[in-house]
Amino acid sequence: MGATRYSGIGGQAVLEGVMMKNQDKYAIAVRKPDHEIVVDVKTCGSSATRQMIDKIPFVRGIVNFVDALKLGMGSLAFSASFFDDEEEGNVEARKNGAQDGKAGTTEAEQGKAGTTEAKQGEAGTTEAKQSEAGKTEAKQGTAGKSEAERLKMERKEKATMAATIVLAIVLAVALFMLAPYAISLLFQRWIGSGPLLALVEGLIRVAIFLGYIAAIARMEDIHRVFMYHGAEHKCINCVEHGLALNVENVKKSSRFHKRCGTSFLFLVVFISIAFFACIRTESLFWRFALRILFVPLIAGVAYEFLRLSGRSDNALVNLLSMPGLALQRMTTKEPDEDMIEVAIASVEAVFDWRSYINEIS
Repeated sequence: MGATRYSGIGGQAVLEGVMMKNQDKYAIAVRKPDHEIVVDVKTCGSSATRQMIDKIPFVRGIVNFVDALKLGMGSLAFSASFFDDEEEGNVEARKNGAQDGKAGTTEAEQGKAGTTEAKQGEAGTTEAKQSEAGKTEAKQGTAGKSEAERLKMERKEKATMAATIVLAIVLAVALFMLAPYAISLLFQRWIGSGPLLALVEGLIRVAIFLGYIAAIARMEDIHRVFMYHGAEHKCINCVEHGLALNVENVKKSSRFHKRCGTSFLFLVVFISIAFFACIRTESLFWRFALRILFVPLIAGVAYEFLRLSGRSDNALVNLLSMPGLALQRMTTKEPDEDMIEVAIASVEAVFDWRSYINEIS
């Protein structure tokens, strides 16, 4: 393969699928339980203010991180909806099966069920009226859903999504930022040096991070998500190395990529060691508070390095990218051909890879 050329596309794995984003357009491709691939394409238009923010180093990293969380959770919810439908279908099938079993009766019971033609006619008339009444009620129910109610539901969904994102950030900060420092305080009686204590805190943070990934990787559903994660990377690498986007070329492409979110998280952990080593305060409160306040700045610095690494083949940049790439051995797995097909469908929905390859050739 030749040298990597930046394409600008990125994405993430979802439940039985892949989300790919290119500028203001993104697509979520999911393999449904019936094996059909469904692709949902949407736009996330950027305002003039957002375009201005994207030109400000460090600040754009914070904004992009929050946007990535919103888009990622929305994509996961979309992919999960297909499997919620499947479960509902299974429940309904089980109910129908039970009803069919109850419907089976003895010949004697069937005989008793037989009625005169007059009674059958009356029952038929009654059923027809009930059916007509049911249709009327259904129409009234549909008409009753006003535009105001629809908007209310949309606002409720947005509020739920916002609350979920806030909760995710709070838990992440507590687990990966505050907990390591609290544990490192146990070593104060033996370590008097502030920078050395910060290094111990950093090592604890790395251990928690690796332990967390190792734990979730043992879950079957997460293992499949990691396989789709590998398919996402392999598709991007395939295109960025100037190869036609097909199953065979994707299969032989690397599942590791320097712009991966896993690398971003590792950079956050690594950069935090340097930042927290510089904290000099006797107040325990401020030592905890600054670990929260520094999170946006650390995320901004990590984003800038990740952005640089995706556009540069500099030897130093490649060297600094190696730990994140090594960590991807845990968060990406080799996908099967069905998964690759899903990832290709997602890429093709938002990115003209043929024109891109012609440009870089």
